[in-house]
Amino acid sequence: MAGANEFGLLASLVGYPGEQYLSNAVLCLEALAENDPEAASPLGEFLAQTRNFSLEELQELYAATFDLDPACSLEVGWHLFGENYERGEFLVKMRRELRRLGVAESTELPDHLSHALAALGYMEPQAAADFATACLFPAVDKIRAGLKGKSNPFENALLAVNHVLEHRYPRPDPETVPAEPAFRILNSGGW
Repeated sequence: MAGANEFGLLASLVGYPGEQYLSNAVLCLEALAENDPEAASPLGEFLAQTRNFSLEELQELYAATFDLDPACSLEVGWHLFGENYERGEFLVKMRRELRRLGVAESTELPDHLSHALAALGYMEPQAAADFATACLFPAVDKIRAGLKGKSNPFENALLAVNHVLEHRYPRPDPETVPAEPAFRILNSGGW
């Protein structure tokens, strides 16, 4: 699993479940099993936990998990900036980046984790590493913290996403990361 395909499959894990959701999750599991077994393990657990869910049950769980609990919202900018003005700037910057990279938007806001992961696969390596460090790691950490201890299958899907991010873009030493890296992203010309 490499590049845009890798992150496109991961993006489908955090997108609203449609008809192809479980088959895409299986494709992602197969790709991870080959290239990142540590990430494949929680994704396999997610699939085992949701094996007997109907599409409607999976959609209900998704909505209850990510749409009704702000701590688990999949909107990256919300986790970085809350409802502050900078969130609007981040949304504008994300929309511009999605267009530049040719990533189609869904009905979700441009800062939705599904869009951010899809975009990551098309970014230049250094820009992708900067974006992962400044935006994705902090947001995914907060989402995972919101899911912790709730016995929610989506916790395993997010754990798989986190493993792939860390495998592809190792986290820098916290001592070397500026206190507010997301603001640095907003104030720079690129990611």
